[in-house]
Amino acid sequence: MKFGNKQSLARFMAGASILTLGATASTAAAQDVGTGAQPSETAQEVAADDGGNVIIVSGIRASLQDAMNIKRDAVGVVDAISAEDIGKFPDTNLAESLQRITGVSIDRESGEGSKVTVRGFGPDFNLVLLNGRQMPASGLGSCCEAPASRSFDFANLASEGIAGVEVYKSGRATLPSGGIGSVINVKTPRPLDRPGFQGSIGVKGVLDHTFEDTEITPEISGVISKTFADDTFGILLSGSYQRRKASLAQFNAGWREGYLGSDSSSWGSLPTTGAVENRPGPDDIYQTPQNAGYDFTNIDRERINGQAVLQFSPSDQFTATVDYTFSQNTIDAETNSIGVWFNHGATASSWTDDPVAGPNFYAEDFGPGKDLAITGAVAANRNTNHSLGGNLQWNHPSGWRFELDAHHSTAESEPTSPFGSNIAVGSAIFGVQNQRIDFTSDMPVISVQMYPGSEIDASNIRPSGNAFRTAYMKDRINEVRLSGGKDFDDGFIESLDFGVTYTDNKVRSAYGFLQTDSWGGTLSAEDTPDGLYTLQDLPDDLAGMEGSEDPAVIPNYFKVDTVSLIDLLDREIGVCTTPWVGTPTGEGCLAEYTVDRLLNERTIAPYLQTIHAFDILADEAHLRLGLRYEATDVSSSALVPSPDGASLVSFNEIAIVDSNPSDTVFTTLKGSYDNWLPAIDFDMTPIQDVVLRASYSHTITRPAYNNLDGGLTVNSPARVSGGSTGFSGNPGLLPYKSKNIDLSAEWYYAPASYLSVGYFNKKVSNFIGNSIRQSSAFDLRDPSAGAIFREAVAQQGSNAPFAPDAANPGASILDYVVANYPDAVDYDAGGMPVGILAQPGDPLLIFNISQPGNSDQSATLSGWEFAITHSFWDTGFGVILNYTIVNSNTEYDLLRPGFDPEPQFAVTGVSDSANAVLYYDKGGFQARVAYNWRDEFLSGFGTDPFFTEEYGQFDVSASYEFANGISVFAEGINVTNADRKGHMRADQAVYFAAPGYARYAGGVRFTW
Repeated sequence: MKFGNKQSLARFMAGASILTLGATASTAAAQDVGTGAQPSETAQEVAADDGGNVIIVSGIRASLQDAMNIKRDAVGVVDAISAEDIGKFPDTNLAESLQRITGVSIDRESGEGSKVTVRGFGPDFNLVLLNGRQMPASGLGSCCEAPASRSFDFANLASEGIAGVEVYKSGRATLPSGGIGSVINVKTPRPLDRPGFQGSIGVKGVLDHTFEDTEITPEISGVISKTFADDTFGILLSGSYQRRKASLAQFNAGWREGYLGSDSSSWGSLPTTGAVENRPGPDDIYQTPQNAGYDFTNIDRERINGQAVLQFSPSDQFTATVDYTFSQNTIDAETNSIGVWFNHGATASSWTDDPVAGPNFYAEDFGPGKDLAITGAVAANRNTNHSLGGNLQWNHPSGWRFELDAHHSTAESEPTSPFGSNIAVGSAIFGVQNQRIDFTSDMPVISVQMYPGSEIDASNIRPSGNAFRTAYMKDRINEVRLSGGKDFDDGFIESLDFGVTYTDNKVRSAYGFLQTDSWGGTLSAEDTPDGLYTLQDLPDDLAGMEGSEDPAVIPNYFKVDTVSLIDLLDREIGVCTTPWVGTPTGEGCLAEYTVDRLLNERTIAPYLQTIHAFDILADEAHLRLGLRYEATDVSSSALVPSPDGASLVSFNEIAIVDSNPSDTVFTTLKGSYDNWLPAIDFDMTPIQDVVLRASYSHTITRPAYNNLDGGLTVNSPARVSGGSTGFSGNPGLLPYKSKNIDLSAEWYYAPASYLSVGYFNKKVSNFIGNSIRQSSAFDLRDPSAGAIFREAVAQQGSNAPFAPDAANPGASILDYVVANYPDAVDYDAGGMPVGILAQPGDPLLIFNISQPGNSDQSATLSGWEFAITHSFWDTGFGVILNYTIVNSNTEYDLLRPGFDPEPQFAVTGVSDSANAVLYYDKGGFQARVAYNWRDEFLSGFGTDPFFTEEYGQFDVSASYEFANGISVFAEGINVTNADRKGHMRADQAVYFAAPGYARYAGGVRFTW
């Protein structure tokens, strides 16, 4: 069985035919990306400047006819969005607006659009520009490693300060390289584009879902633009402040690797006898859960944006521009979790009757001492972006034109909390008798039975292990571009363009952690104040999906006073000052970096482009020929830790010990590559009202930063009986390279109405595959397979608890080791036994080491884009529908086991998508109902795949503009509370499930 792209056109169009919804889109021409004096944002004025093809989500009705005429005469294919008016963007979020474009899908974080996928290529395959300049990108990654992504987070930018966004789906010689999926150019307003004194001020209140008291949060934005001296000098200032408070709930689960049904000996596999209903057959494949829990998060997001632009144009021939853009996005989050871990001992389960079997339920019985995990976490992380640029343009009357542009831009992500960027402060009630997960409902149902005296109550909670992780990333780009060209009045050549760009990209990515692996418990319940844990109703806060309020679900979770708990644990056992693993900085619970990576990419790129015009059949045809050469030098330096021990701290976790954190290994490696990137565009009009287009180009995407890094790292904690992981980078990687074909046909059948069909084909080579080898590292030993641990289990019994229990002294595994092998015991700072140290004679600890490399495999992504724009005469109503089909010739084979010696290869993110909007625009009143849908797709894979299920969302908005420039508006996001869900190999092997929540806003705007 293989997973590929599902064709869901019929299913979507059935729904769309009922709803008849579409995006407020129109068309306009896009000039080649520039940074200085830009054309006015009206469709007709942009058309006069250049020949491109832009689809604009814009002033709904007024620009449709002009924009469609521009599309008809354009050369090349570019999709875009533009502001309806100064300070007024179609959606509250740039990513939310981008998803209205044919072929564009988005990823959401905390209910907001953040990153984009274009034609099946995910965020790392799309390059983002700001006013034609390559922008740096930073983030803090997942949780437990140095950040590495090149993807740009659109959540950092408020939409109110944006004039437009252009999405170039195929290559152009004049464009910076880096986006196989697309190059996305974010355009900010310029004062000379709108002569005179203009501006907009808006105030909005936002109502979001919260667990506790409802609170309306403010959003304030303003744009002021003024020109002077006969419109030869202009200044523009814009700014916005946005606050959002919201609560989110989510089920999360971790899974063991895919086992063949014939496997009954691996840890986590199913026994051949016992309480297993409908056990998978020998050739079937299945996965068992390792852990599962419910997370409840309160977020407080503050976004601040600002921009200043100065322009001087003493004549039509010369324009100078200086601009500065600032954005800061800070998210404070507080998460409380409750969950279970499996030891895969006395289990019971039931399975679906499929070749890829999914669990109906999975349960396990325990002796005394098994933990119910209770976790608290706090985080405050900030993304800050600065961009300072200057631009000079000179247009000579002879037709020659020259442009010099330079910018210095930075993106920085760091924690603002003294506890780090991602933390987990564990507590537990040690008394689970039985735990069970039912996977047959949309929201998996976790239920537990506790031993008498171990009820789910604050009085029974003890602190356990904890981790304080500190990540940091900064990306700095210095770039200079010199370009020129000449426009010809007649002849075969219409225009000539040439130029060269130098880009210096410097990235620092770092990570360190403090960890105390006392998962068996530290302070006693009596020594832990009950007031640190407040009982919360779990079904109420989880409500929204089938199964959320099941009678069997865990009835309560705890709101943890995490900050006070950290203070207590640091005073008593030194979790921040003397942790088991890691070196404190001395400031709060921040860790010294154990991984510190520096990467420098220097690229020089000259290009040449010509545009030609000639007559064929009914009208003039256009041919654009371009060639870009890029040469890149890479220098990668990495500082990584050199651990020297291991400690078994629970039945399923092994702490990696570094007794001398200053003992690190520093390496510097280099690489280089170059590429010739041709780009050809052609269009013609064979018969009246029909336009045919064809494009061919080569584009590249550079590897993720962690793939280029040198050095070997292993992740802590390691796992018992398999699942331990490590990573080694490769600075000599080549970029992905794609050969692209685009074909399209457009029929303009009535005023403000047209139909278009497009085909694309991208053949991508130089794919980067992660080969996984099972290997030891740093001569680390495995205490879980050692003689001491095995002897202790044999003497104490297989149901004995791991950690000492005051209610049953001497009965635990650690009690036996303390009494018989005191030198093999790992003690915490307070002298309490917490683990069993690995011994020289123990077997080597085996890791699954992942290392990237360019493979000889290639992938072809192809598909179709369908769009229709229809205006219903003078009624004010209009509709736009689009649907994108994406196919890949790569598929993930679900029937191959997780640790198959032959690595799998598949392209992630491939899925169909669709948009539909019904709008009304007449007499000052505007209204819009929009629906966006994306089919199921492969999100990623390591030893096993994980999929995000199909998702559809309704958004609505309405506004009324009074004659004096004042308008009132209201909007709703995800008004039907659509839920999100993902699964592993089998549909019922759910790894996340999140109820959806609507968000509403209303406000007033004054424009002049």
